[in-house]
Amino acid sequence: MPTYEYVCDACDHEFEELQSFSDDPLTKCPKCKKKKLRRLFGTGASIIFKGSGFYETDYRSESYKAGAKAEADATKPAGDAKTDAKSDTPAKTETKTESKPAGTKAAKPKAGKGD
Repeated sequence: MPTYEYVCDACDHEFEELQSFSDDPLTKCPKCKKKKLRRLFGTGASIIFKGSGFYETDYRSESYKAGAKAEADATKPAGDAKTDAKSDTPAKTETKTESKPAGTKAAKPKAGKGD
C-alpha cells in the first residue's frame, strides 16, 4: 500500500496517509476539520520487482537453451573437457623437513669405494 501526502489549503497542515490504491482520496483535514484537503504528487508509491521472471532471459525456450549449450561446447578447446568433471588426482601435499636443533652438525656421507 502506498503512502500519500496531503496538504490542507485552509490551515497548511501537511501529513502522510497510508492508503490502498482503491481508497478514495481524503477530503477533510484532521486538524481544522475543513474540506480543503488535497493530495500531493509524490514519490511515495513505487513498485519493487523481486524474484525471478522479470528479465527476458528468464523465459528462454528450450530450443534456444539447447542451441546456446551446443555453441558453448563447440567453442571450448579440446583440453578443457576434463575441467568439467572432478579431478581424480590427489591434491599436492607439502613435505615437511625435519629441522635439527642449533649447534648440531649434520652427519657426513660415508665415502664409498672408488672415491
